[in-house]
Amino acid sequence: MTEPGERRRRTATAPERGHAPRGAGDAAERAAEGLSTLIRHRLEGVSAVRRTDDDGWIVNIDVLELARIPDTTSLLAVYEVELDSTGELTQYRRVARYRRGAQDQ
Repeated sequence: MTEPGERRRRTATAPERGHAPRGAGDAAERAAEGLSTLIRHRLEGVSAVRRTDDDGWIVNIDVLELARIPDTTSLLAVYEVELDSTGELTQYRRVARYRRGAQDQ
């Protein structure tokens, strides 16, 4: 069992680097793994996964950027992560920032 804030270790079921993702779940897992090593913020979850025309993937990941008390005032962001056809992260960017308690418009 991992302690809070400790990263999970790679297991036998973790995606293999250099092999094409087997589906949306595999692509989401690779995108989250790659993004977490670059930005060092806590990932909250995946909000979208879509395939690109060149067999790559675009994954939107919700990230906790600034924890506040109460939690409903914490700042989160949506990062768009692009994977190539082999599952390697090629680019990412922050596309939105919002307060946790804010409703979708």
